[in-house]
Amino acid sequence: MNEGKYVFSQVVAFLPRRVFDRLVANHDGDKWIKHFSCWNQLLCMMFGQLSGRESLRDLLTCLSAHSSKYYHLGFGHNVSRSNLARANEKRDCHIYEGLANELIKEARSCCASNSEFILDLKGNVYAFDSTTISLCVSAFCWATFRTTEAAIKLHTLYDVRTAIPSFVLVTPASVHDVKGLDALVYEPGAYYVLDRGYLDSKRLFVIHSKKSFFVTRARHNTRFTVIASEHPNRALGIRSDQRVRFSSFYPRQGYPEILRRIHFYDRKEKRSFVFLTNNFDLSAQDIALLYKYRWSVELFFKWIKQHLKIESFWGTSENAVKTQVYIALATYALVAIIKTKLKTERSTYETLQIIGVSLLDKTDIRTLLNSHKSSSDNMKSQFSLDFERY
Repeated sequence: MNEGKYVFSQVVAFLPRRVFDRLVANHDGDKWIKHFSCWNQLLCMMFGQLSGRESLRDLLTCLSAHSSKYYHLGFGHNVSRSNLARANEKRDCHIYEGLANELIKEARSCCASNSEFILDLKGNVYAFDSTTISLCVSAFCWATFRTTEAAIKLHTLYDVRTAIPSFVLVTPASVHDVKGLDALVYEPGAYYVLDRGYLDSKRLFVIHSKKSFFVTRARHNTRFTVIASEHPNRALGIRSDQRVRFSSFYPRQGYPEILRRIHFYDRKEKRSFVFLTNNFDLSAQDIALLYKYRWSVELFFKWIKQHLKIESFWGTSENAVKTQVYIALATYALVAIIKTKLKTERSTYETLQIIGVSLLDKTDIRTLLNSHKSSSDNMKSQFSLDFERY
């Protein structure tokens, strides 16, 4: 890297500019635009994410103090709050969704496997869940939820091995969680770990018909007919391992095949879990451990809400909200890519924090990230600690 460049310019160099230009052309993003292009908008919004700005006014106050650096930072010469607000409201959010998907694809291909994942499985392992972000009902009337409350949902398919979300769908919070499954494209041989809120026989059968595997929990009122039973290993907490069918009419119509039901007792937490899966090859202990990795998507939601700006929005329209969410996800993937390509031993959180406070420094980014020993070298990552707690 050129040490004469700002750290932010060095970060931007990792963005796929040609891919972004193609997305802009496909969606006519820069049509009739003379000065403040989609690229300028992206860099301004990404600067706000990296520097932790709380609002559009906060971002423009910060930027205006360094107006002499606009050209070198790539912001253009016509940055104003009205221009940025108008761009967020009018320019197609699918441009930034496409960029986020491209960066996610690159991050998944280059990021090392999660060292905390100990199961030896051939297929990818995904955890699917959603999180709700509350909004003001008077300002975000399109984000339907309850009579006196507005909110959006982020339906997220999280790649457990690489710690990167592979798919994110933004909808009003009134959309039921289980409908997020309809937007997924299932990989043959992959494992999908779901909460019991996604226990829908028709949608589970879609996963089964795609030659994919699912692991979920049974509800307390779900009825089954036992076909056969295996001898359980009670020493490892397995109370039962059965082949079952749905006995109720509608669930059986939706899923006519045989399921595997595993009753697991966690002695440490003194809790019982009943798992359902269409995988008959893994041991019951591995199925129970596989479901434990569902918490990784919950920890991801906790992480991005704490360290990225996706709860206070810089625009009130649906397009502006989605634009900010997708740029935040693109920023997360970009930091993961930088961390991997520069071979730093720092965590994603540390990488984000160091870059965030050094955006306007003229220091080589590799030197910046590797200048001191990571504080996490002698301790487990935040993800690891929280995972053990769960």
